[in-house]
Amino acid sequence: MRWLFDTDEAWGLTLLRCVLGVVFLAHGAQKLLGWYGGTGPGGFVHAMGRMGIPAFFAWLSIVAEFFGALGLILGLLTRVAAFGIGVDMIVAVLLVHTRNGFFMNWMGTQRGEGYEYHLLAIAACACLVAEGAGALSFDRTIALRSWRRAAARPVRRAPEPLPT
Repeated sequence: MRWLFDTDEAWGLTLLRCVLGVVFLAHGAQKLLGWYGGTGPGGFVHAMGRMGIPAFFAWLSIVAEFFGALGLILGLLTRVAAFGIGVDMIVAVLLVHTRNGFFMNWMGTQRGEGYEYHLLAIAACACLVAEGAGALSFDRTIALRSWRRAAARPVRRAPEPLPT
């Protein structure tokens, strides 16, 4: 359990975590709440179904992006949140975006979007899974409290050997 929350005070991780969280909160809100021009859960699940993706996996994507993003922003269960979003992006690349090539559709000349954005998100998620939440995170607070409790426990000594 300690590894789940353990992190140092790296401000770079904090910046990475928060920016990734804000980006995915917007994408998750499109899918879960229909905000920012999104279709909401019904439209998203239906669109995934047309691609042969079962509704259960579409809902996993919604949960990973919306609630994972909240976890990243708060720095709570960061490794779990980043892992979920990373897997979501890997699946998106493999099932949807590889056929469109590497580049995003900046000029409107492709059928769909490429996977360059997804690679950046996957790399950011991998960093957060490996290193943790950084400064200003609930994970760090939990880890420090756990460490302090462990340090405050009395050390148990081995019993003295019996005299012979």
